[in-house]
Amino acid sequence: MSRVSLEGQVAVVTGAARGLGEQLARKLSARGACVALVGLEPDRLRRVAASLHEDAAHWHADVTDHEAVEQVAREVKARFGKVDVVVANAGVAAGGPFTGSDFASWRRVVEVNLVGSAVTGRAFLPVLAESRGYLLQVASLAAMAPAPMMSAYCASKAGVEAYAHCLRGEVAHKGVRVGVAYLSWTDTDMVRGADEYPVMREMRQRLPWPANRTYPLGPTADRLVDGIERRSAHVYGQAWLRLLQGSRGWLPGVLALGAQREMRRFDAGADATAGTGAGLVGAGGAADEKERTGA
Repeated sequence: MSRVSLEGQVAVVTGAARGLGEQLARKLSARGACVALVGLEPDRLRRVAASLHEDAAHWHADVTDHEAVEQVAREVKARFGKVDVVVANAGVAAGGPFTGSDFASWRRVVEVNLVGSAVTGRAFLPVLAESRGYLLQVASLAAMAPAPMMSAYCASKAGVEAYAHCLRGEVAHKGVRVGVAYLSWTDTDMVRGADEYPVMREMRQRLPWPANRTYPLGPTADRLVDGIERRSAHVYGQAWLRLLQGSRGWLPGVLALGAQREMRRFDAGADATAGTGAGLVGAGGAADEKERTGA
């Protein structure tokens, strides 16, 4: 597919204070885009924005707050004059068996990952229609391959995938393209935070290759930016994920069979919730909890 140069384009990235969002902001800026960074950690956002190659600005906002995000959309348009690309990247995660999980954290994962993505789309689609722009929704391998101990994250990422596919048909006649990005385990604070819990770390290590690897952040972000330049409908952070699309009819059943064995092992003689943590994982999860509780 032909590429759209990012030179002079305006890109919005949510969850841009760290991890994939920060890396995408840097890669987009390096290719000539002006970047609007949106997230929860204003000091980090400020430092990232100040270090970018091109013009950049930052906004502190919770993506689940529709009034706040709509205000951000208005201010970004006023600041840069247009919006060409929006990357709905903000996300959090929690792990552990569903019946023993902290349900407030379970609900928050769905709120941030799914509802927050929808709030982002609602706020920015009007300005994307003006520029005939592109919305990239960050999903996950979790949308294709639901795994035990990850029910909130898998449900939220399957939801954002379906939402983005629906949206693609609704806005195409306005000249807006919509893409879905799929990533396997990537070296971010979220993944490192999950690995701090023995149950989650062991579960991931027992996945079949290549799903049990942690992939470097830089090349993953490069693939996503390439997809943005192509306005791709599907973008794969790791090339092998493309091959899974054809197996989605039978893959959940196979994973469920394997999960029975793993869950028996975790349940045997011990509480399966031990070592899974009670809240959102990683530094981004801590930032979200601080934002909500003020602690």
